[in-house]
Amino acid sequence: MNPKNKLAEMPVRPLLYTMAVPLMLSLLIQSLYNIVDSIFVARLSETALTAASLVYAIQFLMIAIGVGTAVGLNALLSRKLGQKKPEEACRTATTELFLMLGTSLVFTLVGLLFSNRIAAALTNDPELQQLCREYLSVNLVFCWGIFLQTYGQRLLQAVGDTVLSMVSLIIGAVVNIILDPIMIFGLLGCPAMGIRGAAIATVIGQSLAGVIGLVLLMRGKNAVIHVRLKGYRFLWQDVADIYRVGLPTIVMQAIGSVMTFAVNGILLGVSSTAVAFFGIYYKLQNFLMMPVNGLGQAAIPVVGFNYGSGQSDRVQQAWKVLLPTGVVFALCGTAVFLLFPAQLLELFSASDEMLAFGVPALRIISVTFLFAVITILCGYFASGLGNGVVNMIGGALRQLVVLVPCLWLLIRTMGIDRAWFAFWVSEVIACAYSLWATKKELRNKGK
Repeated sequence: MNPKNKLAEMPVRPLLYTMAVPLMLSLLIQSLYNIVDSIFVARLSETALTAASLVYAIQFLMIAIGVGTAVGLNALLSRKLGQKKPEEACRTATTELFLMLGTSLVFTLVGLLFSNRIAAALTNDPELQQLCREYLSVNLVFCWGIFLQTYGQRLLQAVGDTVLSMVSLIIGAVVNIILDPIMIFGLLGCPAMGIRGAAIATVIGQSLAGVIGLVLLMRGKNAVIHVRLKGYRFLWQDVADIYRVGLPTIVMQAIGSVMTFAVNGILLGVSSTAVAFFGIYYKLQNFLMMPVNGLGQAAIPVVGFNYGSGQSDRVQQAWKVLLPTGVVFALCGTAVFLLFPAQLLELFSASDEMLAFGVPALRIISVTFLFAVITILCGYFASGLGNGVVNMIGGALRQLVVLVPCLWLLIRTMGIDRAWFAFWVSEVIACAYSLWATKKELRNKGK
């Protein structure tokens, strides 16, 4: 059964699960090496861990632009294939490659010219500034790998080949995990480079994954879509179609970067330990949400292809499978955070001060995972239907518009211990909106 027929004919539940599992594994591994970075950096000092937490806002911005652009490509390619327009799909894939290369060049220039200014904007502490500068100067300048690996993954996902999309990412992640202790602490004859070593290990893993992804594409592993330079014709309409879904997703993902920056600024007024804790929580939460994101990303080509080919019954079936599956993941994650908060924090060499407020904080926040999962999956489903605005607004409500002012207000009025209830308010509001908007989109386009 070739990829096109699989998207059109395979029963929806097994189709969604067989596509989602490789994505879940690859995203879990990708998230794992972010966590491993922090575990090793935490062994340097809590100050180094705080610097890594501050810099993560910039890293997340790059991820946001790469993933958002690729989500737009994924949704558009799936619809083109569903409409039986493979030549247009190939042209769009080539346009996307140029967009990714152009984006990486912009970030490289930012790293060369503005690393010092960005570090100064993140913190006033001279030691933290120096550590942030060391990490950023590497991570931004050599960012092209993360954009190319994202491009290759989404191109394969669009036709239902999630196993190959997993290969390059896993190789890059494993290389990063192996190199982390070697470069950070100076093992096997390598000089000890501290936090700069963590950044170098990261970009080496990302670059390797990007090269492998391009090699797989150039060797024709993808039987449906190819990057074709011969006879290629650039069309602004392709760019517009990509960003019609991709731009709201970029904004939604970038909101996470803005939120992290804003929350870090609020928490620096409490203590640097609070900033380090929030960095740990955010990476643990991202790790938990990776299976959910894998499920949602698998739904985009399933929904997009069948919407494009007019099979509304299969679109409805995908909706009925998606949310119940996500709820199971949410409940499992909540149980882990409720039962083992101290053990999770101790992975990062947590101090007594961090454990004192971090353990109850993780338990408070974990109650909201169910609402967060529903919001995320609704956004992916609506993106598959060609509407990225639901994803953007849902993300803005849960991560910025409601969360940040609530957190600031509760810290000022009730203290850090109760400030985490701000997550309850933001997640419930975002979930209510996302369910309403996605069901409305489904009713309108399901006809």
